[in-house]
This record gives sequence, structure tokens and C-alpha cells, in this order.
Amino acid sequence: MSSTKLPSLRKNTTLVEVDESGADIALEKSLSDFRLSDDLHSSQTEEDVETQFGKVHCTMKGTPKPNRPVILTLHDIGLNHKTCFNPLFNHEDMQEISRHFAVLHVEAPGQHEGASTLPTGFVYPSMDQLSETLAIVLKHYGIKSAIGLAIGAGAYIMTKFALNHPDMVEGLVLINISAQSEGWMDWAAHKMSGWAHTLPDMIITHLFSKEEIQTNHDLIATYRHHIQNGVNQSNLQQFVKSYNSRKALDVERPVQGGTINVRTLKCSSLLVVGDSSPAVDAVVDCNSKLNPTKTTLLKMQDCGGLPQVDQPGKLVEAIKYFIQGLGYMASASMTRLVRSRTSSGTSIASMDGSRSRSQSTRSHTNVEQRGRSQTDVSMQSVSNSPSEPVLPAPNRTEVSC
Repeated sequence: MSSTKLPSLRKNTTLVEVDESGADIALEKSLSDFRLSDDLHSSQTEEDVETQFGKVHCTMKGTPKPNRPVILTLHDIGLNHKTCFNPLFNHEDMQEISRHFAVLHVEAPGQHEGASTLPTGFVYPSMDQLSETLAIVLKHYGIKSAIGLAIGAGAYIMTKFALNHPDMVEGLVLINISAQSEGWMDWAAHKMSGWAHTLPDMIITHLFSKEEIQTNHDLIATYRHHIQNGVNQSNLQQFVKSYNSRKALDVERPVQGGTINVRTLKCSSLLVVGDSSPAVDAVVDCNSKLNPTKTTLLKMQDCGGLPQVDQPGKLVEAIKYFIQGLGYMASASMTRLVRSRTSSGTSIASMDGSRSRSQSTRSHTNVEQRGRSQTDVSMQSVSNSPSEPVLPAPNRTEVSC
């Protein structure tokens, strides 16, 4: 029987060699090493929610709180909620956010771990239809509003949801969002000289930068193994086809003195991309189409295609500031900011906001008003000082950290 080597993502962990019958055990070890496995100490419930577009697998962590949104996540193609978001939610600094908000992970039809092949004749939902499943899921749980956190295909779907149901979305954190209609398959095929043009390899080029593919062999091998063995390949093909058939997002940047009824996001949005990500151009393009008074573009330095995996600590810090700008977590600690500044002077995102405003005065109208001012971010080098971060200058909508 042939043997399969499954890598660990921690440099100090020995690679494990197992035969094919033990592949699942080794994969679980690899996922655990890279914090992709579930936090066994967190309470969660799972169920399949029926919609007219098929069943969507949902995982609720924590208990939704009255008059407070949940954090609603949606993954990219080739991933599920564990491989997409567990490195972020298992990070120690994310626990403070998890204490304040319940988290609802939604997985597209047939994409969850252990999913059966979709029935013959099942028509996979379009991106528009998938966005409607999010509204159905929130209503199923009796949840009035959410803060969206999504990446790639999930970010596109989440944005469609926010456009069609603005009253259900208080804010969006969108990683690797593309507003464009053209698919990435043809682009990937042209870039993959010398590679077998398989679906998993094409997805790898969608998720990761060239540099990561060439140098971070453990990372790539782990995710390729998951894509090949942890996702139902027939279902994945249908999800990819749906994403690759998407239309351009129907959004337009408002212009002062121009048409006042342009279609745009009503909520505050944080666009995130690694500076070496294959999605950089698409994210910058999307930023140019959104309302600059409600949108911040965060480029993460020395970061590849999955910021939530590559630099979860920095991303958590940015998310905390963003949530504070929405009027929540006013007293949240910024421990990573303090550690970074006192040890190395690293620059970290600092979002203006209305962090000091009383949470008791929140309303949907007030959230929209605060959104007009909270999207400016100041990114600058700071001295080795534990003092509070400098507040941003006005009208800055693109930053890096």
C-alpha cells in the first residue's frame, strides 16, 4: 500500500507519514496543528436549513443576544467554515469578540464536511439565489441583523445579500472581494504552466499567491489535500461553476452632486486583502465602486491570499476596531496593539469611530450615521509607547498594515 505524507503547518512539528487508511487521521492532525480543527471547548449546534434553493449547513456558536447582531460567515470555493475561518476564530485575541457575539457559520449547499453528493437533477443555485439563502437562514434563527464576514465567493454572495436586504446587515468585513463578472478559471489555466489543470490546482491559484505556492509547501499541501479529500468533488464543481458564472455586482460609487439614488451598500464595509494576494486588483477595483464615506480598504503587508490564516492577529485587531465603529465593544482591549507597539513598533490599524458612544443609544439610523465617519483608517509607524493609537485624518479610505 502506498504511503501519503501529510504536512503540518507548524515549523516545529514533524511531518507524519501514514498509509492511505490513516489519511484522515493525519489530515486531522495537520488541521489541528494549523488551528483548522474546531475548538472543542466552544458550544455549538449544527443543522441543515431547508431553503427553496437547497439545504444549507449551519453551525451556530454561542447564543444570539437580544438587540445585538450575530457574526455571519460564508466561505470561499474549495473551503468550508473550518478550513476557512477556524484559524481566525481559534486565535486567542478573537475570544473577546466571540464573548460579545454569537457566530453563525453558513456553508453553501453540498460544501460542508462529509456532505453527500447532491441529487441527480439538482440545479445548483446562482450567486443571487445563494444570497437569498442567507436571509432565509437568519429568519429561521429569528435573527434580525448580522455583521457579515466572508471571503472570495462568500464575500460576493454576502455583498449581494447586503444590497438586497440592507436592513439585515449592520456591517461587512469582506476578504478578497471581486465585483467583476469574469471568472478566474481561464486566468488560472493560463498561469499554470507545468501544472496538471485539475480543479484543486485551479482553486489553489485562486486562494494563494504565486510566492506562497512556490515557497510555502506545507501550507499549499495541506489545503490541496483538504480540497481533494475534504470536499465532495461533484458538489465543489457545481459551486465553482456557479461562482464562475456570476454577473458583475450592480453597485455604483455615489458622486457628490450626482444621482442620489445610485445602488450601493448602505452599511459600513471593511475590504481586506493581502499585499501579495492574487485578489489585490479585484479588491482595489471593488473599492473604487463603493461609497468612499462608508468603505475602508485594508492592505495587509507581507500577507498572502488568506489573511485570516496568514496573519489572524492583525485581522482580529482590525475587526475589533471596525466593530467598535459600529457602536459595539466600546471597552474592548487591544492587547495585540499594545504588545506590537511596545516590542517592535509595528503599525496597526486604527479605526475612527464612535467607540466612546454609549451602546444604549444605538439604532439603525445611528449606525448609518456613525458609518459615515468611522471608515477612515490611519496606518502609521508608532513609537515604542503603550499610549492609545492616533486617530485617523479624514477621508483616508485605503491603508496598509
